Amino acid sequence: MRLSTTFALFSSVITTIYAAAPNTTVDLGYAKYQGSLNNATGNFEFLGMRYAEAPTGTLRWRAPQLPQVTPGIQPANVFSNRCWQAGPGIRPVTPFPLGSDSPKQKRAAPDFSEDCLFLNVVTPASGAKNLPVVVWIHGGGYEGGSASVSVGAGIYDGNDMVREAGGGVVVVTIQYRLGVFGFLAGQKVHDGGALNAGLLDQQFALQWVQRHIEKFNGDPNKVTIWGESAGAGSVLQHVVANNGNTDPPLFRAAITSSSYLPSQYAFNGRIPEQIFSEVVQGTGCSSVVDTLTCLRQANVNDLEQVNVNVSNNSFFGTFVFVPVVDGHLITERPTQLLRQGKVNGQALLSVTNTFEGAIFVNTSTADTVKTPTYLANLFPEFHDTDIIAGTAQYANQGAPIDQAVAIMGESIFICPTYFLLRAFGDKGFKGEFAIPPGDHGQDVLFYFPSDTPPSFNNTVFINNFAQSFLNFAMSLDPNVKWDSTNTVPQWARWNEQGRNEMLFNKTDADVPVFHSIATSAALLERCDFWESVSAFSAQ
Repeated sequence: MRLSTTFALFSSVITTIYAAAPNTTVDLGYAKYQGSLNNATGNFEFLGMRYAEAPTGTLRWRAPQLPQVTPGIQPANVFSNRCWQAGPGIRPVTPFPLGSDSPKQKRAAPDFSEDCLFLNVVTPASGAKNLPVVVWIHGGGYEGGSASVSVGAGIYDGNDMVREAGGGVVVVTIQYRLGVFGFLAGQKVHDGGALNAGLLDQQFALQWVQRHIEKFNGDPNKVTIWGESAGAGSVLQHVVANNGNTDPPLFRAAITSSSYLPSQYAFNGRIPEQIFSEVVQGTGCSSVVDTLTCLRQANVNDLEQVNVNVSNNSFFGTFVFVPVVDGHLITERPTQLLRQGKVNGQALLSVTNTFEGAIFVNTSTADTVKTPTYLANLFPEFHDTDIIAGTAQYANQGAPIDQAVAIMGESIFICPTYFLLRAFGDKGFKGEFAIPPGDHGQDVLFYFPSDTPPSFNNTVFINNFAQSFLNFAMSLDPNVKWDSTNTVPQWARWNEQGRNEMLFNKTDADVPVFHSIATSAALLERCDFWESVSAFSAQ
């Protein structure tokens, strides 16, 4: 074939691809963004697109606002700044008085900024229309993480999920206000601002998806929200938001990887008010009458230092800037709403890890920790009767340090997942990730393996495991597979009559393991206990 003929054929193919592909310039009304082709994946990327106005100054602790109109065409080829961050508690005891009767990256990591309400979209260059949409909500205890860089390691790369779906989805990754900026509570915030600002950011981003995702070839009626850790906790919050009757609906399905449900107090309870007072004192606002206005005028660096200090001052492994019951978006404790079956979404897929609590327990206290004391510090609203009953529940779970690990993992991550499953009836699927050591967060690199290989770098396992989530997002059923080489066996729905879940593990010889197991009856009994005391664990 002559060179001219070859070139003509090549040009024809490229022209056909680009004619079918989405326009790399997208008009959102308030701004035009110029995306780019990722030559390595063949997908189009739109990175760092603003979805809300900068929540600074007088907009601190207010509901997100529509962005101002920006003229010209904005480049969308780099990740945006990350939201300000903090970390988990490191104190040996809780700072809250106990109850009255209780004893390596491919791209440079972006900077931090209060102006951080941005999202990213990755869409296949195939030009296929009306594709299902996956919205990824990052984890980090509501105090860390971003839409680009994970808390542990690696990059949240939407290209990975597009690949794992065989090019059959559009992927959106979002950011939201964190820590004191996103989850400061108290009566004054209620009266002069917006509670759960971080959740409102997420909801605003989901509304953005409804308005604009068709411009990226996504179908707004086929949205699945998926998160890990606090991202999965966020999914849980949106499932129960507005009494499970968000109108119009913002998603059709939900995926949780390690659902996170810490104590979620009433917005003006004693603990949120104590945290508010600590923030006011730390920023030098305690001498003024209008403390919220003072906080809005505080230097962002000073506020960030308070964010870190208050967070570090909490009990080891816990986070204090988390969602509250605000009476509007979240009308009751999530456990109450789930018990009533008040849920948004048509289907659920949930996976937990075997040892969710291990990284949140101070193992240096193995020789000194006492289960009753641990329970009292983890749940400072517990009464003596709750502590005694909780200690009895875990008496046969090994040494006290093992009991602490089990309590942390089951009460805050694993049992809330079963509460979710029960609320969805027979519309849910349950899995367990057990690749040793089975720690919290270990599964993330299996969804996003392109930057940092996961601990078990086995192609069959990675494909089978990750594809299961994307299969569900595309068809609401992980058994409907786009890849004929996927060997995950029939995955039964989880319900009270058939408590079956899919195990993802490996043998000692590094052979992938995929098979159905029955949910432990003893575990579910312990979950019943946690539900029974949820008024005092504030879940």
